[in-house]
Amino acid sequence: MSYSFSVRASSKSEVGAQVAAEFDKVVASQPVHAADKQAVNDAAQAFVGILRDPGEGEYVGVSVSGSLTWSAPDDAANFTGSSISVSAYVAKS
Repeated sequence: MSYSFSVRASSKSEVGAQVAAEFDKVVASQPVHAADKQAVNDAAQAFVGILRDPGEGEYVGVSVSGSLTWSAPDDAANFTGSSISVSAYVAKS
């Protein structure tokens, strides 16, 4: 199962909270993603953490996408693949 979302905020801490909230929505609609929730949040926070703080008239944006795969239809606990892509940036409003 795959997911994709983007968020933006005026501060790094706020955008981090938005990533967590958006991923909670992913887990609510695709419960299997509870398995990679921590990894996704950690990765997004790590990428946001290396950015400079946004200045006047700027925001922090984060785009996240990923997936989990498994071979047996009724056995989602035995994953055969996982993927995540995180893009974090500071941009002008």
